[in-house]
Amino acid sequence: MTTISLIVAVVSAALISATSGCFIVPMLRKLHLGQTIKEIGPTWHKKKQGTPIMGGLCFILGSTLGLCFALLTLFLREPSLFTPSSLTGVLQVMFSAFAFGLVGFADDFSKVVHHRNLGLRAWQKMAIQAVITVMFMASLAHSGNLTTLVALPVFGTVDLGLAFYPIAFLGIIFMVNAVNLTDGIDGLASSVTFVVMVGYLLITGLLGMFELSLYAAALGGALAGFLVWNFYPAKTFMGDTGSMFLGGAVTAMAFCMGRPELLVFMGFVYICEAGSVVIQVTYFKLTHGKRIFKMTPIHHSFELSGWSEVRIVATFSFVAASAILLGVVFLYLS
Repeated sequence: MTTISLIVAVVSAALISATSGCFIVPMLRKLHLGQTIKEIGPTWHKKKQGTPIMGGLCFILGSTLGLCFALLTLFLREPSLFTPSSLTGVLQVMFSAFAFGLVGFADDFSKVVHHRNLGLRAWQKMAIQAVITVMFMASLAHSGNLTTLVALPVFGTVDLGLAFYPIAFLGIIFMVNAVNLTDGIDGLASSVTFVVMVGYLLITGLLGMFELSLYAAALGGALAGFLVWNFYPAKTFMGDTGSMFLGGAVTAMAFCMGRPELLVFMGFVYICEAGSVVIQVTYFKLTHGKRIFKMTPIHHSFELSGWSEVRIVATFSFVAASAILLGVVFLYLS
């Protein structure tokens, strides 16, 4: 039963995401919702000036409708599978994705209105993200899906107690923004997150969480469809609308599975991207102007070293897949 629903989720989400671009991308152009390129970025990125942003609306629409079709298929075939609690995890993931996606939408809209690359002020984004994170964690606690137990290599399962809550709070915000930072070249964030969703599909299948499997399948399919528009040379960018939506979904999936520690593996590429920024800024301040990387996030450093965007996307996707496989092994051993 679930196999048919998974196929419906993937195929319908991919088709909707890909075909929706036929009217969403022209609409974004007509509304003059174009990207403003940073002055400090690679010089060849200037040719991307004006490329429509908010293209993430394609996979947001595709994944949402794809999930609805899959759930409808499952309900018609096996209505007994639906209980009040069976969809709790999916709804929590969708809340996280849409809530953070709305922050990204406000950021994108602000960029367009002010015709500059900077959108909302940092404190504004952080304040709103903090509220969303608290609401998400409160929802997990209310549904009984929030546990302070964490599986760690060597140490086994450890109860972090009260320390878990600030760590989880900061971890969620960090990861959402890390996915946002990964969206810097054509097709990178969408390709890496497609791989991550395939990983989640595998892991939720192993754990028997079929509702979350459906969401992973729907979002993975929608991202595959979006790559028709976002792969190099991109006809549209997902914008902060899309990247923060993805950040909310990627992070919430691990927490709703009750295995937040898996984010170390599932989000390895995102962590490296954000980590490179933290390292660069810290080193720059400590050494009064020296740098470790040519440019951060680190995908730009590879660009400045002569790597093509396609090569970077392929390499980062392979790294993501390798990390996820390690995560599966870790899950099995723990």
